[in-house]
Amino acid sequence: MPKKAPPEADGHDRPNRRVRLHAALRASPAGRGLRHGREIELGQRSLGFAALGFLTLVPLLVVVSAADPAHGRGFAPWLGDGLGVSRAARDEVARLFAGPAQVRRTTTAFGLAALAVFGLSFGAAVQTGYEKVWNLTPARWYARWRHVLWLAVLVGTLYVTATTTLWRHSAAGTLGAALSAVLLFWWSQWMLLGGRIAGLALLPGAVLTALGLLGLRFFSRRVFSPLIASSTVSYGPFGTVLVIQSWLVGVGVVVFGAALLGRLAHEEVATRVRARRRRTGRRER
Repeated sequence: MPKKAPPEADGHDRPNRRVRLHAALRASPAGRGLRHGREIELGQRSLGFAALGFLTLVPLLVVVSAADPAHGRGFAPWLGDGLGVSRAARDEVARLFAGPAQVRRTTTAFGLAALAVFGLSFGAAVQTGYEKVWNLTPARWYARWRHVLWLAVLVGTLYVTATTTLWRHSAAGTLGAALSAVLLFWWSQWMLLGGRIAGLALLPGAVLTALGLLGLRFFSRRVFSPLIASSTVSYGPFGTVLVIQSWLVGVGVVVFGAALLGRLAHEEVATRVRARRRRTGRRER
């Protein structure tokens, strides 16, 4: 009788191999990251982050930046520093915003209060994104005070960072700015999540967020600087607005994407630690 060919020879095992490979990819950290990214709708959430940031946070920062009596730089230099773009691109950004003196003359207490109230919706959007990352239920309505405290700390941190020249002109200042970013995003996750996630689990996401924003700054220098110049020629000042919006989308991707990667990194380390402890316990027996 003729010998039966092994499954590998007649191709019957190829579907099984594909199934095993697909299952291995889904179970890998990269597969889990892609799956969770789709679940939290990372792209749509980043677009919402950019839209709310431009409509609620930016006007508030315009007013706050005008209260800088020592430097009087206004919001445009703040944004230029954040973008990390060239001098010519910063000049185009400056055309979009009024000077600090004009802002101080036209701003009223009611207008500032209204901007602060609208800014709270931005904090709510960031909190929702973090809750989606960690698969948490929405916080209770009486926890809205966290948005007030978070917005105050965020604006204060941006103000101090933007008005302290030491942070921009020395290696120690750069390191200090990076550490402050890690602390800000570490605390932001803990505060907005209401302490429902342990601080140690939130630390990787905070570190990755700071590194991601640093990488976005270098990317802006290489891409957004020439893009602002070309968009201004094609669309006028509106072209600069489009580039700023694109940058804000990138910030949203970094904020939520880094938090998600931080969660996956924490879970991967925790899984390996538990597996090592189980192996150690078996050996001792």
